[in-house]
Amino acid sequence: MSSNYVRPLGVALCLLITTCQVDASPTNTTQSLSDQTSNNPNRPAAEEPTGSLVLSQALALALTQNPELSAFSWESRAQEAATLQAGLFPNPTFNANAANFGNQVIKGFDGDVVTLELSQLIELGGKRTARIEAAALTKQLADWDYEAKRADILTQVTQAFIDVLTAQQRLTLTQQTHELANQTTVTTTARVQAGKVSPVEETKAKVARASVQIELMRSQKELEAARKRLAAGWGSTTPRFETVSGNLENIQVPVSLDSLAQRLSKNPDLARWATEITQRQALITMEKSKAVPDVTATVGASKYLMPNDYALVVGFSVPLPVFDRNQGRIQEAEHRLTKAEDELRSAEVRIATALNTAYQALDTAHLEIITLQQDILPGAQSAYDAACEGYRLGKFGFLDVLDAQRTLFSAKNQYLLALAEYHKSVANVERLVGSSINETATNSPSEVSQ
Repeated sequence: MSSNYVRPLGVALCLLITTCQVDASPTNTTQSLSDQTSNNPNRPAAEEPTGSLVLSQALALALTQNPELSAFSWESRAQEAATLQAGLFPNPTFNANAANFGNQVIKGFDGDVVTLELSQLIELGGKRTARIEAAALTKQLADWDYEAKRADILTQVTQAFIDVLTAQQRLTLTQQTHELANQTTVTTTARVQAGKVSPVEETKAKVARASVQIELMRSQKELEAARKRLAAGWGSTTPRFETVSGNLENIQVPVSLDSLAQRLSKNPDLARWATEITQRQALITMEKSKAVPDVTATVGASKYLMPNDYALVVGFSVPLPVFDRNQGRIQEAEHRLTKAEDELRSAEVRIATALNTAYQALDTAHLEIITLQQDILPGAQSAYDAACEGYRLGKFGFLDVLDAQRTLFSAKNQYLLALAEYHKSVANVERLVGSSINETATNSPSEVSQ
């Protein structure tokens, strides 16, 4: 092909490419993508914690190693890549054709006309801008979903930590009760041998001890199950830590429900809806932009072999919006916006109701703890001490001791359960308000680790 043919074609192609690439600089919406994806997804898991574990360690492990949370982070990165894709221009199309060769008058390629063309789709109506905006908002929704899952994981790990701490203390309580049952059995056996009480009393003592042994085994199994649930929070199935360390008795008077309700806007499940509605509006804009026809511009050159000449080719094509003006997609997007507005109102009611339920559980647990501390536990302990002393002196029967022992164990167990319910309710409330329950005087579940 002669240089006379290449020159005009090159000029035409440069003209088309220059015209279509106005404002083609890459967007910076994916600037952090390379930084995020530089983290190796196949990185080795963190070393399993050993020894005594505090809540802050468990939460840190969950944030870095929880597989479910990691999956949500990849969705955010995927949407960031989708935003990059949304900003790209359509690729040009190259076309080559030859005509008028091989007929009876003109042999071979003597009369051939070779045409080379370059076509470029030019998007009109702000399609690219609308597409980028919608994709960026979709990425923000993925970020909100990550924040919601992060809050869920932290709440779950906090409550699992509380379960382990409670199970440890309950096991200790059961072991103490078992020791008391052993002592009672030894004392009763000695009194039977001395002829002071009936052998039936010894049988009752042994039955009571066996019952406590069953409770002891149950407590051990519950502790093991709670340990595994906690370890699952950072993706482990074999917990290696020995114990967890914390103070369940660190409690405070709950703040008012009204003050907590004012902070519901920090809840990621609720805060996301502002972005959701904006994204639905952006989708309407995008669908409306599609109603504007795009133009396909064509620039090329034709080479005539006989005579040896060339000609520039310029053209364009545009679809006529006679039937399809994207009416259905526009209405669909508008209906989805209305749906999102209704879903926002539904979410507000649902989360406010959940806060009220969690707060009532918190307030009830706090009142139960105070009552147990001030009235029930001191009374149960006093009754047990008096029954033991009276039984030793022969003033009370074994049934009195056994009943007092059961009452004391039940009161202490109820106290532990109330403490656990209090701290787990705090975790639930903080999940709903998206912040510490007391912003000035911290009363977060992390306090159990101190």
